[in-house]
Amino acid sequence: MADLIAEPGELRLYGMASAYAESLQQRSAMSLQVEDALLRHLLEAERTDRGLRSIRYQMHTARFPVHRDLAGFDYTQSKLDRRQIEQFASTDFTEKAENIVFIGGTGTGKSHLATAIGVQAITRHGKRVRLLLRGTGPTP
Repeated sequence: MADLIAEPGELRLYGMASAYAESLQQRSAMSLQVEDALLRHLLEAERTDRGLRSIRYQMHTARFPVHRDLAGFDYTQSKLDRRQIEQFASTDFTEKAENIVFIGGTGTGKSHLATAIGVQAITRHGKRVRLLLRGTGPTP
């Protein structure tokens, strides 16, 4: 029960925490069970909503041109090794503060892979991502 008093405070829901502490002193055991279940449900909903809003914000700030994922990449049309790309998608390279640079001709899937790895880094690993696409067009 003490965790139900502390959890709203951890989420910076101080009013909810104090109101619940007050209701503990004034309610019967039966109504407390109902309130506990409701409060647990509300706290879980708040955590879920905050997680989704964080992902939505990170996807916006990453500035992906379009949403892509690795499931949509056709490895049969590419010379890339699927295992290497999946290793990149695990985001282990970020622990060493390394970057990935894709080099290749037009239509080889560089942007698709960069976006897909970035999306996976945000949604599955909670990373912050910024996609930088550089053109290699003719210089004036």
